[in-house]
Amino acid sequence: MKGSTAAAVNTADQSVVLQGVQWETYERLLADQGDSARPRLYYDCGTLEIMSPSSRHEILKETISLLFQLLATEVEIDFVAAGSTTFRREDLHTGFEPDACFYVRYVSAIRAKEDIDLSVDPPPDLVVEIQVTNAVLDKLSLFATVGVPEVWLHVDESVEILRLLSNSYAKTSESSTLPGVTDGILTQFVKSRREMTNSAWINSVRDWARNR
Repeated sequence: MKGSTAAAVNTADQSVVLQGVQWETYERLLADQGDSARPRLYYDCGTLEIMSPSSRHEILKETISLLFQLLATEVEIDFVAAGSTTFRREDLHTGFEPDACFYVRYVSAIRAKEDIDLSVDPPPDLVVEIQVTNAVLDKLSLFATVGVPEVWLHVDESVEILRLLSNSYAKTSESSTLPGVTDGILTQFVKSRREMTNSAWINSVRDWARNR
């Protein structure tokens, strides 16, 4: 690292935020970690967040990711689940690893790729973001910078649907990626997951999708 570096710690998701980090340092950290299980790295113009998600964070992420896949499958919308792929744009000094993400519009092009390069490839159509506590680094700003059109944000026990308008996100009641799916329905299913067996919950999601 060059110059001075400052750090802040967020204990809920065990994250550390460093200031004054060079892009080359961020790239070296990604290369050193490779494909092994590791903390997630977020980079924004010299600010680096290193985050190890809590179990609650991961359970919510898996629930919403599975919810998207069930709903999309039932209405026969094809998709590629790109998980927590590392997305980065050196020219924009931006890099992030979403909790989960999906491609819908460019499935045929993305499905055959071994690596996604945002300098030539489109961003994911949908990103799932879990906000367990107040984030130090603004993840939504990172998603907007590379042009992610829709975000499902879990915050304060609710799921918000955010749509990219110009350079920032605005709340909307209905998903453009999965038409007919509302923020209320997403919140309802995420809450009910805590009270139902896995098979019963999956069947309830499928039944709703088939009968809506």
